[in-house]
Amino acid sequence: MRSVITETQAPGRAGIRKKPEWIKAKIPSGQNYMSLRGLVRELGLHTVCEEAKCPNIGECWGAGTLTFMILGDVCTRSCGFCHVKTGKGGELDWEEPARVAKAVEELQKNNALVTHVVITSVNRDDRNHESACIFAQTVNEVRSKVPGIKIEVLIPDFKGEAEAIEKVIESSPDVLNHNIETVPRLYSLPQKTQSGRTRSVRPQAVYQRSLELLSMSAGRGNPAMLTKSGIMVGLGESYEEIIETLTDLKCAGCDIVTIGQYLQPTVDHIPVSRFYHPVEFESLKNYGEKIVGIPHVEAGPLVRSSYHAEKQVLELSRNMMTGT
Repeated sequence: MRSVITETQAPGRAGIRKKPEWIKAKIPSGQNYMSLRGLVRELGLHTVCEEAKCPNIGECWGAGTLTFMILGDVCTRSCGFCHVKTGKGGELDWEEPARVAKAVEELQKNNALVTHVVITSVNRDDRNHESACIFAQTVNEVRSKVPGIKIEVLIPDFKGEAEAIEKVIESSPDVLNHNIETVPRLYSLPQKTQSGRTRSVRPQAVYQRSLELLSMSAGRGNPAMLTKSGIMVGLGESYEEIIETLTDLKCAGCDIVTIGQYLQPTVDHIPVSRFYHPVEFESLKNYGEKIVGIPHVEAGPLVRSSYHAEKQVLELSRNMMTGT
């Protein structure tokens, strides 16, 4: 696939590449945004929307939806693309599941169109089993408090600990999501940042371990549970490597795959190798669905795992009913 290079890719403020014209995010504002911000603060919760500096926060929060981040706001890993704080995690909060459930109840009370909630977390490699228990407890609390709502979990790899993964699967979320993030070559490849640091995309992760988690989800989850993953582009991968990764995700049993543009948070993070044009994302979507055979691929510059997550599931359901 031909690379699309434009003048907008020249270094911008603080050495970070300026975004091209097709990457525009809505500025956070409005009553829904302020209400959600207040709700999160009131219940002492965290959202990946804020912690990871998601470009879609204005649109999603404006529509009354958000993605909860449990297990604290400090991650025990140091992924070179992620803006979430890195360090030693604090004490786990066993009351957090009940507060998340309360927040979901309030969300639906204020917006009846909220039918799908996404729950993710930081990595807590020091407390994997307990982390999985809190994930499962959160699913159960939300389902008890808000019957009928669709629950999607975006989980870490729990360092491959089968009992921890099984604990989450047994809670029967509607969607189990674990992001592969990038192609295998880039997991531990050292890359220089503009600040002079040397970082890798996923230095503490293992590509094959993530594939095994997804296979476990597809093979052992209840028949109605969907398995989902996502990758970023613009980290130095080749088109051929993207296709190989999509093929691996298909073989692992993924029902949904998201493909989005990597956006560099700060000069301390891995630089963007290039910006993909919307036409390229459309090509990847078509190839992933029609050639690789993944049931649904959501691809676009601002696509993220939980962005329009409910629409991804609805689109997959429609495709399955119509046979397209």
